[in-house]
Amino acid sequence: MKIKVINPNTTLEMTKGIEHAAKSASRPDTQILAVSPKMGPASIESFYDEYLSIPGVLEEVKKGEEEGVDAYVIACYGDPGLHAAREVTDKPVVGIAEASLYLASMLAARFSIVTVLPRIKTMLEDLVDSYGMSKRVLNIRCTPLGVLDFERDPEGGIETLRQEGIRAVEEDKAEAILLGCAGMAEFADSLEKELGVPVLDGVTAAVKFAESIVDLGKKTSKLKTYKYPERKEYVGVLETFGQSKSPIK
Repeated sequence: MKIKVINPNTTLEMTKGIEHAAKSASRPDTQILAVSPKMGPASIESFYDEYLSIPGVLEEVKKGEEEGVDAYVIACYGDPGLHAAREVTDKPVVGIAEASLYLASMLAARFSIVTVLPRIKTMLEDLVDSYGMSKRVLNIRCTPLGVLDFERDPEGGIETLRQEGIRAVEEDKAEAILLGCAGMAEFADSLEKELGVPVLDGVTAAVKFAESIVDLGKKTSKLKTYKYPERKEYVGVLETFGQSKSPIK
């Protein structure tokens, strides 16, 4: 099968790290196509960044339909454009926050998220609530680091995550830790060994969910909520999504 992993920001070095994480989790016969859109922010650390990234995500889904993709992963912890992407394809679309939360709920009763800058805490609180996980998430622990800081200084990044992970286990009594940024993927295994609880990276979780959904032969429901967009007049990049009752052409 072919899974397209979309990094919604335009930083190619981060996309390479996401690709490595995705390939490390996928089966040998799964082809991982990791991409960044041509348009969008260099990193996503605000509502503004998130909304700017969505047209690029949708454009990559459109391309994926032409590339024979079987499933999509949106590799940003805000899951930007997830519901819109499900409207423009019948293939499975999995967000990394969604995947890590659902997987954590099968492994632990309560858990905490360790993420980037404090300004995104409200964004993640809303996201967690939208997935029905507010009672399961004990805390959203922010760090002083931005998304790209983990690429620039991985040693400093993992030490920051280690300290917050220790606090999450000792103070929150978290039974699992979720890493709230796709750029943290490479740190999950070493942190898990040290902290003694499951440490979940959303990229790998999403890839495994995507593989399983494809194996089961399931597709996105087109009955009502996620049916193809009604035909309208669109201007610019989104005009190709103005389809009615048919896949993207």
